[in-house]
Amino acid sequence: MKHLLRALAVLVLAMAPALAGAETGGLPVLSVQAGAAGAQTYSLTVQVLVLMTLLSVLPAILLSMTAFTRIVIVLSLVRQALGTPTTPPNQIIVGLSLFMTLFVMSPVLTQSWNEGVKPYMDGQLAAEPALEKTVAPLRSFMLKQTRESDLTSFGRISGQGPFAGPEAVPMTVLVPAFITSELKTAFQIGFMVFIPFLIIDLVVASVLMSMGMMMLSPMLVSLPFKLMLFVLVDGWTLLLGTLAQSFAT
Repeated sequence: MKHLLRALAVLVLAMAPALAGAETGGLPVLSVQAGAAGAQTYSLTVQVLVLMTLLSVLPAILLSMTAFTRIVIVLSLVRQALGTPTTPPNQIIVGLSLFMTLFVMSPVLTQSWNEGVKPYMDGQLAAEPALEKTVAPLRSFMLKQTRESDLTSFGRISGQGPFAGPEAVPMTVLVPAFITSELKTAFQIGFMVFIPFLIIDLVVASVLMSMGMMMLSPMLVSLPFKLMLFVLVDGWTLLLGTLAQSFAT
């Protein structure tokens, strides 16, 4: 829960420039204009509109710039490999992915909190320097997980590359390159996870074929063996531990 609150604080700080602009500019949140015949017109300021827009895209930003993409894809592929496309249900997969994301990102969130959010809330930093220090750990995390080839490709597509160094990569290039790298890594891990279950399916299909039991579904017979294998090797703990360690650099 502590890391969840810190994550929310980090995301809210990203909206600090808009809020600071509203405070220093002296613009009220709700303006009232007098019209004809004593009528009054109410209107929201631009800062409030920007704040509402940021709130609507915050979930997409959170899911695209963290470890969530890799984790949720691997867990979904494991479910398919087991032959249980609806078990665990989607709510469990997404919930587990979110809390695993908080577990993996906790050092990054802690660093962002200590270097950016907390000094800003204590009045030691202005909004813009605090925002830079808050985003810096997240940027470093994404750079470590992004393939250089993906950065080069998106830099060439955007017309901004080649870059002099990691610090010169803009976020508009880093984010899509990071997502692409995460997709590649997730499918590579999914391929490795699929292999033992595929071998079980092939063995069961060959045995049924040799016994002349053509009408019996191999998937139906192999499912108990795959579940038993996954439970015996403590599959969930092994899988989640491996996923967490895959983000270590």
